[in-house]
Amino acid sequence: MLEILKAVAYGIVEGITEWLPVSSTGHMILLEEIMPMEVTQEFWNMFLVVVQLGAILAVVLLFWNRIFPFQVNRRRQVRLNWNIVNLWGKILVACIPAGIVGVLFDDWLEEHLYNFWVVSVMLIAVGVIFILVENRNRGVRPMICTTEELDYKVALLIGMFQLAAAVFPGTSRSGATIIGALMIGVSRTVAAEFTFYLAIPVMFGASLLKMVKFGLAFTGMELGILVTGMAVSFVVSVVVIRFLMGYIKKHDFKVFGWYRIILGAVVLLYFGVFAA
Repeated sequence: MLEILKAVAYGIVEGITEWLPVSSTGHMILLEEIMPMEVTQEFWNMFLVVVQLGAILAVVLLFWNRIFPFQVNRRRQVRLNWNIVNLWGKILVACIPAGIVGVLFDDWLEEHLYNFWVVSVMLIAVGVIFILVENRNRGVRPMICTTEELDYKVALLIGMFQLAAAVFPGTSRSGATIIGALMIGVSRTVAAEFTFYLAIPVMFGASLLKMVKFGLAFTGMELGILVTGMAVSFVVSVVVIRFLMGYIKKHDFKVFGWYRIILGAVVLLYFGVFAA
């Protein structure tokens, strides 16, 4: 029962930090230090990725009408919405850079870069970049205000920014893609929305890769932990996504930049001094 309660806590943190540009990895590292799970290292490595499936299902639910290309008209006829098909083409193009790196270098990156030094530095660095980009964009009208206005070149550029998150933990996948989108003239609303869409193939692919490596030999406790974490992250993600889409209509992302800087300093201080 204690491990299930821990899974609830991890699901809450995942549901919040997966979508806010504050780095779910940085928060998971801190939470693991506070309340480590009594599980094998192999299961833990898999859990950290697959628990995000719950958060991804929240995106699918909330944006279903915008991402499902098959639609039924009044005559009960199924037709293909080519605008949505085109959107999926842009999503897949944007996912190519991170997908290639993830497949080829996943184990190496996990072994060499998943440590508190990299996480804390990237938390702080990306936080500073958020503040600088928002200051630069103050009073500037964005060039791209709808997802339909995104072309394949812009999608690929955003995907290159997402690559930074795939390589350096603590960057935040949503943080990297939002910053990239803002820098090339995309509005905050479209940047956030496209980031949500990108998460679907990226996290499904990453979760599948981790599941294949781990295998399906779950114990009853492991299955309970995984399902609980996913279910909680799903519910929390629904709330957080709705909050974020409403928040950015009136506010910028600088508050998240300052939060990242503070969190990065906390991670650096804790692991560099107190855990030494």
